[in-house]
Amino acid sequence: MTENLTKETFLKKVFNFEENKEWKFEGKRPAFIDFYADWCGPCKSLAPVLEQLSDEYEGKIDIYKIDTEAEQELAAAFGIRSIPSMLFCPAEGQPQMANGALPKAELERIIADVLKVTK
Repeated sequence: MTENLTKETFLKKVFNFEENKEWKFEGKRPAFIDFYADWCGPCKSLAPVLEQLSDEYEGKIDIYKIDTEAEQELAAAFGIRSIPSMLFCPAEGQPQMANGALPKAELERIIADVLKVTK
């Protein structure tokens, strides 16, 4: 199940950008964050794919969603200019961004390459 994040939960579960200047991942598992908006057609088409991935990788990665309309400060902190945008956060190392409603196979490739997680 994907989980919606607010700024408060993002600071605890992903990255506390108010305390840390350098990237410091706070999560227990690698994470994949979808920046979306309710009015965005491609975001809506991506939602069921994210739910499938959440089930398939359960216990291995966390999949979060951030509503860019409700959480404008978070969107601005990551320079989100187009949606959907996805932030891939490995347990170690720097996060990477991807833009657009990518097909499931491409998301699985990024999960394997960036997050170092396989099913």
